[in-house]
Amino acid sequence: MTATHTPFVLGIAGWSGSGKTTLIEKLLPELVRLGLSVSVIKYTHHPVQFEPEGKDTSRFRAAGAGEVLLATPHGFALIHEGALPLHEMLARLAPVDLVLVEGFKAAAIPKIEVRRADYPALDDPHIIAIASDYSLESALPLFDLNQAAEIAAFIAASCHAGF
Repeated sequence: MTATHTPFVLGIAGWSGSGKTTLIEKLLPELVRLGLSVSVIKYTHHPVQFEPEGKDTSRFRAAGAGEVLLATPHGFALIHEGALPLHEMLARLAPVDLVLVEGFKAAAIPKIEVRRADYPALDDPHIIAIASDYSLESALPLFDLNQAAEIAAFIAASCHAGF
């Protein structure tokens, strides 16, 4: 499936420490195996330092550059000063079939909740399925958190159905 359209956007939501990153890491190879091209947007509350203070990119940003693109023979990173809304970040990505979004709990996008026994359920009307490490009852589709292939198949089918 080659992306020539707006990608499907799916949040992976849960409390800090619930395993969202680990689930995404396990889903990515499964989704690619199913023929989807996938990108990820990760939100963090923590400051991120791409290059140590005093290096070129940090000097450019300190001097007033709104964006600095750091290019290497292996890839690039775009460093943007200030926050952007999710829809603007999505517009900056290269075309893909699916964008997985970690964080952005308040975003009005479909989400799979990562639910652990030690955490309360999220109160979010956009949750379309739950991936958990314990048995629970729900009207939503339920998945074993450790069965990435099954979750990926659900995601791929949902992409084809338009969520």
